[in-house]
Amino acid sequence: MKKKLVHLTVNEEYHELYISPRKLLVEILRDELDLTGTKRGCSTGSCGACTILLDGAAVKSCSVLAVQVDGAKVTTVEGLADGAGLTPLQLSFLDHGAFQCGFCTSGMLMSATAFLNEDPVSEDIKKGIQGNICRCTGYNSILRAIRAVAEGKYEDEGR
Repeated sequence: MKKKLVHLTVNEEYHELYISPRKLLVEILRDELDLTGTKRGCSTGSCGACTILLDGAAVKSCSVLAVQVDGAKVTTVEGLADGAGLTPLQLSFLDHGAFQCGFCTSGMLMSATAFLNEDPVSEDIKKGIQGNICRCTGYNSILRAIRAVAEGKYEDEGR
């Protein structure tokens, strides 16, 4: 099958890639761009481990063909923090122990980031991470971490 040229900006870096039309976005991110923070879990869009931001919206990258994102802006978990410092959400996840094995963490962070960017009300947090599965934490620590940021308890300390 003939490869197609795709233009996209990933984590503020512009890329031109010749890719197979059958390649999924998660495959391009992990295999072509070496951005392995985006996890490949279920490959059906059910677990949320592959969640990224596509033009600011949380999207499961295992359910999107890479050719569909031509011209788009993609943010992965590697692109959340600016420089060496962490975002308030990442700091809150650390402080609240909002992870155990860590496999779902990048997807949770991406969904929560999209949710927080929409100026949320604390009661909506469960809806904000709906579609992201964690088999370890029981969700309470994740919800507490997101709520703390939503309530303004975390400033951008850049730790």
